[in-house]
Amino acid sequence: MLMTIQTFIHPSAVVEDGAAIGKGARIGPFCHVGADAVIGDRVELVSHVSVMGATTVGAGTKVYPMATLGAPPQNTKHKGGRTTLVIGENCTIREGVTMHLGTDSSRGETTVGDNGNFLAYAHIAHDCVVGKNATFANGATLGGHCEIGDNVYIGGLTAVHQFVRIGNNAFIGGCSAVVGDVIPYAIAVGNRASLRGLNIVGLKRSGLPRAEIHLLRKAYRTIFDRSRTVGENIEFAKAEFASSPTAMKIIDFIASRGKRHYAVPSLKGGDGDDADDEG
Repeated sequence: MLMTIQTFIHPSAVVEDGAAIGKGARIGPFCHVGADAVIGDRVELVSHVSVMGATTVGAGTKVYPMATLGAPPQNTKHKGGRTTLVIGENCTIREGVTMHLGTDSSRGETTVGDNGNFLAYAHIAHDCVVGKNATFANGATLGGHCEIGDNVYIGGLTAVHQFVRIGNNAFIGGCSAVVGDVIPYAIAVGNRASLRGLNIVGLKRSGLPRAEIHLLRKAYRTIFDRSRTVGENIEFAKAEFASSPTAMKIIDFIASRGKRHYAVPSLKGGDGDDADDEG
C-alpha cells in the first residue's frame, strides 16, 4: 500500500497568501511564513519559526524554534529592493539561527548549500555564499559577503569578518576572530586567527589518499616558506605541484585574490607539523 505524507499546518501558524508550501511540509505552532516564501517538500518548521521575504527553504530541511530566515540585511546601503535567501536541501537549522537576505547594492542573494548543520544562534549575514556540508557550531557568525567552501567547519563563538573567503575542507577553531582568507584544507585558530597546519583528520575522513596528503603537506610548507615572498613561493609551487589537483586548489585559491589578506602560519609554529593532526 502506497503511503503519502500529508502537508500539515498548525492552526496557530500564520501562512500568508502567496506562500508556496511543498508536499509533506509541516508548519508547527506559532510559525510565520511570509507571502514571498517557498517552503520545499518535507520541510519541517518545528515551532515559533519566522520565514520572511523572498526566502526558499530546500526540501527536507528542519528548522527549530526561534530561527529567523530572510530578515532584511543589516546594511545601510540596502534600499529595500527585492533580494533573496536560498537555503539548500536537508539542512538542520537549530534554535535562534538567523540568515539574512542579500542586498540590492551587491549580489542580491544569500546562498546556503545542501546538508548544512547550523547550531544554535549561528548567523549568516547578507550576500554570503555557504557551500555544501557546512557545520557552524553554536554562535558562529559570518559578516556580509563571505564565501565559505564545501565541508567547512566553523567552531563555536567564532566571528568571520565581512568579505573573508574560507576554502573547501577548512577547519576554524572555536572562539576565533577570522579577519583574513583561509586556504582550503587548513586549520585556523585564534584572535586574530592564524594557520595551525592542515586539517589532516578532515582530509583522511574525505578519503584523500595518503600520498596526496603528503604532497599537500609539502605544498603547504613551500607556499609559506619565510625565506621567500609568498608570490615567489606560489610560482615555485605551481611548477612543483602541477600534478596534484588538491595542492592546485590551494594555489588557485591564493591566486584568485579576494578583498581580504590571507591568514598565514604564526611565528610560533604552524609549518604543518605542530597542529595538523587536530580536527
